[in-house]
Amino acid sequence: MIKKKIEDKELTEHLASLPKDGREVFLLQNGQIRLTALQATEMLCQMRANHELGILETYVLGQAYLAAGLLSATVKGNDRIQLNIECGGPIGGLSVEAWACGAVRGYLKNVPIAVTKPMESFDLNELYGPGFLSIVKLLENNKTPFTGQVMMQYGDLAKDLALYYLQSEQTPSLFFLSIQFDKTGTIAGAGALFLQALPGCEEGVLESLQKKASTLPSIGSFLAKGSDIKEYVENEFSDFGVQHLAHQGLGFSCPCDRENFSGYLKGLGKKEQQEILENGPFPLQLVCFNCNTTYNFEKEELVHLFA
Repeated sequence: MIKKKIEDKELTEHLASLPKDGREVFLLQNGQIRLTALQATEMLCQMRANHELGILETYVLGQAYLAAGLLSATVKGNDRIQLNIECGGPIGGLSVEAWACGAVRGYLKNVPIAVTKPMESFDLNELYGPGFLSIVKLLENNKTPFTGQVMMQYGDLAKDLALYYLQSEQTPSLFFLSIQFDKTGTIAGAGALFLQALPGCEEGVLESLQKKASTLPSIGSFLAKGSDIKEYVENEFSDFGVQHLAHQGLGFSCPCDRENFSGYLKGLGKKEQQEILENGPFPLQLVCFNCNTTYNFEKEELVHLFA
């Protein structure tokens, strides 16, 4: 993967003033609730730069990156999780993948997203339209991936993820996905929360958390001011006995490289290889969907590869 340079000087200075992206894991209420929290402003800014996205596209894909970063905290080692949406609205769908280590990549099906009128809010229900949300767990020691799916009922990724966990894993959950833009349309702060009820969780605890959830201040706005997500959780959930468990890394990262694409070209049939050499165009450009990195191959290099 090649990270594209963020050209906005004010943005780079702002990012430099923020705490580094990361993922924090907590227990609440004597181990009855697991809370995963993300600080991900730089990750989404780099995602936007690489994929060359507008504000709407950044918001849609950015929410999915935040969600995947949260979900990947539930797996270990080299395990990974895929979050996929197939839908009939202008968004068309998306695919995002995250590893347990906190590496996240993925793409939108339709860029730009076609809208017929100016948007007055970030209500995405009509833009998603009817669709399905699926989560795939690719576990290192399991040959068969685990896949679960729900029909989207809200057109709101946080609410539909909570629905998925309730229906597919019988786990009451809450998600908060927050992206704060400044007046110029630049990402100023981005973060997220994932609260899961653990076995034996009392109903009263869930009710208290749901009430608390309705009064939580914007995570993105809080992080945009230079504070960190650990401070946010410790402040907002102080009444629930916050116990910090772990700090983990997080970032926009894709394992693609020229060698992978060279291997793909070598594996083409002789007829296809000959057509490329005869018809070009040169340089031949191959693009990774997940990170939008372009790899150029000149004719002389292709002759050598195909030989």
